[in-house]
Amino acid sequence: MDIQFQELIEKIKKDGIESAQAEAAQVIQDAETRAGEIIAAAEKNAGEIVRKAKEEATHSEKAGIAAIEQASRNLLLSFKGEIEGLLQKIILRNTTEAYDDKLLKTMIPKVIAGFAAGGKSVDVILDEKECAGLQEWAKTALASEIKKGVELKAGKNIGTGFRISEKDGAAYYDFSAVSVSEALSEYLNPVVADILKKTAGEA
Repeated sequence: MDIQFQELIEKIKKDGIESAQAEAAQVIQDAETRAGEIIAAAEKNAGEIVRKAKEEATHSEKAGIAAIEQASRNLLLSFKGEIEGLLQKIILRNTTEAYDDKLLKTMIPKVIAGFAAGGKSVDVILDEKECAGLQEWAKTALASEIKKGVELKAGKNIGTGFRISEKDGAAYYDFSAVSVSEALSEYLNPVVADILKKTAGEA
């Protein structure tokens, strides 16, 4: 009985150890499998996180560059507007200063002659003060033109310079300092814009 009992105990021990070892091996295998799955999932998630981070970084970089470019364009346009405004003021001031009696006495006969060559009869319209100051001069310098019907007349809101008006009232031509300075500004503004563009490109 003792021997059989001992054998039974040994058998139980052996069976228990083998079972425990098998369970332990299975647990280890399951743990290794699960660990592999966790590592694979972690690597996948890490890859996705890195990918998204790169996409966001690229998007942020592009958005930042676009914002800087837009700000640069706005600044350049604002600067261009200020330069053009300043240029127009300078041109108007210089044009106004250039329109003295000497220039008017040179320009008016030439302009009248140009219209007369085309068979047109015109009036010269000046600011009241300038018109009064040039009446005596016109009697001599424009005597032949005056005989043909040319008149020097005073007008309102002309400022420095003069206008030429056709007798039939079909059209008038503005040679005032304001009009001439505006024409010069329109001509120079594209030049200024081109200079600014080239300067911005070099910068």
